[in-house]
Amino acid sequence: MKQCKKYTLKGKYGANVCEIVCENGCCVNILLLPWAPIHCYMNNTTLKKISEILGLSISTISRALKDHPDISDKTKQRVVELATTLDYEPNANAINLRTSNSKLFGLIVPTIGNTFYNSFIAAVEEESRKAGYSLMILQSGDDPAVELASLKLCRQNRITGLFVCISPHTNNIDAFLKLKDIEVPVIFFDKVPDNATCNKVCVADEAASTIAANSIIDKKKKKVLALFGNPNLLITKKRQEAFVQTITSSTQKIKLITDTAESTIQAEEKMLQYVKEKPDTVFCMSDEILMGVMKALQKKQMKAPEDIGVITISSGQIPKLYYPEITYVETSGAKLGKLAFSRMMVCLAGSTFIQNLTIESILVEGGSL
Repeated sequence: MKQCKKYTLKGKYGANVCEIVCENGCCVNILLLPWAPIHCYMNNTTLKKISEILGLSISTISRALKDHPDISDKTKQRVVELATTLDYEPNANAINLRTSNSKLFGLIVPTIGNTFYNSFIAAVEEESRKAGYSLMILQSGDDPAVELASLKLCRQNRITGLFVCISPHTNNIDAFLKLKDIEVPVIFFDKVPDNATCNKVCVADEAASTIAANSIIDKKKKKVLALFGNPNLLITKKRQEAFVQTITSSTQKIKLITDTAESTIQAEEKMLQYVKEKPDTVFCMSDEILMGVMKALQKKQMKAPEDIGVITISSGQIPKLYYPEITYVETSGAKLGKLAFSRMMVCLAGSTFIQNLTIESILVEGGSL
């Protein structure tokens, strides 16, 4: 190992500054003459401290870092080199206060463990990063109290805009709508309020259920069990209404059994309960319900499609975990995330129109129906 030999470079940043540099390039230390160490500045370097070291005004330092044409190239080089050495970072809070734009989006979601929300978050984060924004992600756990606490945290951090998937138990969205008073757009997604005065982006719920129902009809099924989610949610109401209407209006005689399950565990219990009814097909409204249904079928050693047909509405990841793969109607979280971000940017550009946007659904054939 080479011995660490140091020498002094005087005058690089100014007459009152020298730099102690190891000739092997292994360490650097900067001193403010007469021998006042300023390496401690590196943890909290400000424009003022850089100006004191270089003997220049704060405004000159600021303009040099912004590559202002009024500042000479030599001065810019001195400022940039010192700022880099001291790990200078602009004060984001100060910039936010000055520009009234935090460049920060809030996103409130029931859980990040759900594959649909995971892909939604990934899409929004990617688009935000490309546009120069950051994303603060908060989980509500489907608890209205936690949801409101998350909203408060978003306000305290002066978010620029908010994406939110509300809890099934949220009946009053006034707290979210009040963000309009401080010019913060709110985009409700997936589980949205039954309220016409807000921006919403959703999957095409009615279309997805209709596609699934028609697939069942095409397979000439006779007895169908359909499991839906929380009956208080608009997404459930839309999917159930469209599915039931399509099945019952068919010219084929199909016996339809409908029920609800608000969790994977409940879906498993309901499936075990209805096995004795001997349905030849089960329709699952979501991935959450699908996982419970498949666990129940495995417990009963029933196989799809030999013993029972299975079809679901899904973002696509969960159906591929089974063999044969589950037939599903795709509702892409990634596509919804990109649509939500696009709508957010339109709102930030000044649009005051309220819109309810949807993404198209497509049938992905597996081997389970």
